[in-house]
Amino acid sequence: MKADIHPRYVESLISCACGTVYKTRSTKKEIRIGICAACHPFFTGEQKFVDTAGRVEKFARRYGSTKAARAGRK
Repeated sequence: MKADIHPRYVESLISCACGTVYKTRSTKKEIRIGICAACHPFFTGEQKFVDTAGRVEKFARRYGSTKAARAGRK
């Protein structure tokens, strides 16, 4: 291997916005993240499907009902 071409690999702390801190090794001393396994909804079991923009209703208004619903009317 060539000398002095690889980055420094140091112990680093990964800090999440929720306050969880992970200790690992990286090329950066500190890394800040917005979401981690401790606070992500998928891992905590608090996953919610929220349609805040009303996209489903907007689609239904624009294009009407689905083909299955139309077939049931006949």
